[in-house]
Amino acid sequence: MPTPQSAIFRSGLRAHEHLEFDLRPGVTMGQVRAAFAPLQGGVFVQAIVVGFGERLWRLLAPAEACPPQLAPLMPIHGTGGTMPAQPHDVWLWLADRGPDVALDAARIAIQALEPTFTLVEDTQGFVYRDGRDLTGFIDGTENPPPDEAAEVALIAEGPGAGGSFALVQRWQHDLKRFQAQALGEQERAIGRTKLDSVELEELPENSHVARMVVETADGELAIWRRSVPWGNAAVNGLQFVGFSADPSRLTAMLERMYGATPDRLHDRLLDFSRPKTGALYFVPAMEALAAWVKA
Repeated sequence: MPTPQSAIFRSGLRAHEHLEFDLRPGVTMGQVRAAFAPLQGGVFVQAIVVGFGERLWRLLAPAEACPPQLAPLMPIHGTGGTMPAQPHDVWLWLADRGPDVALDAARIAIQALEPTFTLVEDTQGFVYRDGRDLTGFIDGTENPPPDEAAEVALIAEGPGAGGSFALVQRWQHDLKRFQAQALGEQERAIGRTKLDSVELEELPENSHVARMVVETADGELAIWRRSVPWGNAAVNGLQFVGFSADPSRLTAMLERMYGATPDRLHDRLLDFSRPKTGALYFVPAMEALAAWVKA
């Protein structure tokens, strides 16, 4: 398998910058390559992931680097409302141990890309306490073990091998409303205990845990989550990032969340949090990245 972008699996870094860009009108692919060239070795940060929207990756890459599932995220309509989908061309995820280094790296990246791209989203994330969401619940409990993450996240063979699909959404919480609920009601909405993240024995069908479990003939669908909280004391939420070898897994989970399924149940998390952004990116293998930058 080609070499995946290793930062997909890098843990232990507490400061995160998520940047999303749109291609400026009239830009040539030569200008795009020139914009990305300084980022190779010029961004001094411990972890960096580069993802591309469907439109731009098809322009940049040969057919053998484009997986057949490559497509933009589409809105989802259900009993829980409408999920936004706002395709962009480039996503950069920068992470380091401290916010100062992550911020400096983001500024360097923006400076390199700005002549060719327009910055449309800049979200600063952080690790909260022992890996909890700002609701107080531990985040990412449903992740597979680290030694199984690559199998879940990476395309094993064929076009786009070594790459991954990444769903990126900025969720905004209504913490005041959530925290007004009694502890037991909070736990029933999530489907786990708050202190130690034990799944409830009597799991409500519309709890977050229940809606995110998608059973198929081949077993339960799995994705690799790398989400972090974002924001300040007044406005905040979760920067959701989910990696998958097959984007249909992500779509199936989102449809269950929004009640766009035959049972018409939507995730109770939507009573307390809503995504403000949403895009799907292809995260190519290192060899595919190097090939078009040098072309």
